[in-house]
Amino acid sequence: MNRKDFRFAERLRVRWAEVDLQRIVFNGHYLMYFDTAVAGWWRAMALPYEPTMHELGGDFFVRKSTLEFEGSARYDDQLEVGMRCERIGNSSMLLQGAVFRSGQRLVTGELVYVYADSKTQRPLPVPQPLRDLFLGFEAGQPVLDVQVGTWDQLGRQAQAIRTAVFVEEQKIPAELEWDAADASAVHALAVNRLGRAVATGRLLEHEPSVSKIGRMAVHASLRGSGAGAAVLKALVAAARDRGDLQVLLHAQESAVGFYLRMGFQAVGPVFEEAGIAHQAMALDL
Repeated sequence: MNRKDFRFAERLRVRWAEVDLQRIVFNGHYLMYFDTAVAGWWRAMALPYEPTMHELGGDFFVRKSTLEFEGSARYDDQLEVGMRCERIGNSSMLLQGAVFRSGQRLVTGELVYVYADSKTQRPLPVPQPLRDLFLGFEAGQPVLDVQVGTWDQLGRQAQAIRTAVFVEEQKIPAELEWDAADASAVHALAVNRLGRAVATGRLLEHEPSVSKIGRMAVHASLRGSGAGAAVLKALVAAARDRGDLQVLLHAQESAVGFYLRMGFQAVGPVFEEAGIAHQAMALDL
């Protein structure tokens, strides 16, 4: 198998603590690399693992892990750990993994998981929606549906994400989070293939021909997965479609890099808003 055989791969860098006296990666760490890649594989499918398993009523348990060694990774090597669903049985799933360095295959592995009742650990059939999602992802199907609409249409799901991110996680007072602008704003909602909303944002008219994006929120476990970018692109497209010439936003300082990569430019100095450092940014359409 080659790197191109994997739709998803986790990027890792070998740390000093992972090498042995021969200055190569100790063999047991490859299981950790594969486990890290499995978590990334779930993230790439826009699936927050814990709430997904809770809703489905089961969980995946490791049945067997096997490794085959063809080469050795060394300290500071940059690796790609490919992961894919190779086969799904009635209650089991086989994941195929491989570790690559500059395209060279170093280690391959097979991980067998059994889907079972989370309390009794008795095997259960893999739910059909989950089966379809895994196979669809490997076939190249999109993992998100981005919906654009009004607060009446999307507000219930958007509110849940914003409450979790802004009120519960960032401790922003609820009275600062909710305002009358939601009623007139254009909202975007990213929904995964199991119907769970994972990211949201809104678009307001700031002044003639100028829009303002705000309330960008992504499920904590899916940040960096592309869900936020999908919502942002949908809101920018909505602004462009209605003839706006510029889009503004106030980015939390920790997210400035994300918006720069999306084409926005910083405007003016950093300032504080709701007790959090922000940077004004703009994108010409």
